[in-house]
Amino acid sequence: MRKAIPFFLSLGVVASLAACTPADSTMADNSGDCSVTASGAASEAIDVSGDFGAKPEVTIDFPTEVTTTERSLVIEGDGDVVAEAGAVANVNFAMYSGATGEEVTPSVYDPENIAPIVVDEAQTIPGIVKLIQCATAGTRVVGVLPLAESFTEEARTQFGLTADEDVVFVIDVVSVDPPADPALPRADGEDQPAVDGLPTVELAEDGTPTITIPSTDPPSTLEIAVLKQGDGATIEENSEVVVHYVGMNWTTGEVFDESWSTGAPRQFNTGGVVTGFKAALEGQQVGSQILAVLPPSEGYGEAGSEGANISGTDTIVFVVDILGVG
Repeated sequence: MRKAIPFFLSLGVVASLAACTPADSTMADNSGDCSVTASGAASEAIDVSGDFGAKPEVTIDFPTEVTTTERSLVIEGDGDVVAEAGAVANVNFAMYSGATGEEVTPSVYDPENIAPIVVDEAQTIPGIVKLIQCATAGTRVVGVLPLAESFTEEARTQFGLTADEDVVFVIDVVSVDPPADPALPRADGEDQPAVDGLPTVELAEDGTPTITIPSTDPPSTLEIAVLKQGDGATIEENSEVVVHYVGMNWTTGEVFDESWSTGAPRQFNTGGVVTGFKAALEGQQVGSQILAVLPPSEGYGEAGSEGANISGTDTIVFVVDILGVG
């Protein structure tokens, strides 16, 4: 997405993998019907060791300087292929600065922290799509991403990256899920009565919500209200979902992120989102529109989110259209 979506994961990293305007792909021929991004001098010079599924040991010949994403194979798997647009690659990854060779943010290699990445340049930054496209489950790749195929300025600031340095990724593709079923364009459930004391929501003709915060203090506990009741599939625990959303800071009245302006909904796993957002989605049905008010303890906690301009005392509000489930 064109803005970072830091609420998705408390670490904020996977969220920001969907944070760059798509660029044209540069692919090299490979066997079969799939095309793999070419390796290059920069990616080939990176030394990666260690077992698949465990955090790698990485040595980078820095500074790197590439004009298009380079991808080199470290370990070749023999599982399902990441071939279809919209498929989900479930991955572990580590991220490094191409300028210094240092790790950008601590990586957690844990079965409970596998990140779902959608193979779609409308939803995920182009360089990441280039690294995982055509990989098989069990594969480890290393890649070098230039500025044009990497993070937005906002996300770079969040991670302490300079405006022009390359970003290096080591990615382990753990498993592959097929594309989700076609999603609704907007929530189409039956309108429900508004709840007193909570923000109000007005919808544009295309379904884009506008949130109005009441002139009262925010609630101290998680509040969830159904604005439209859908009748589709129920969102089970740790499900892949497709949503449109708007996120607003109750304290400032500022929208810190939203998907509607991009024209594309977002897909993610409810097991990888902040506590209050997970609780707002699971148990709901496709076609529903949900209003969720998250106190700090259900969102970013005392640390807040600098990238989203959310302090440790700010309550955040989401309006979410549940459009599909994987």
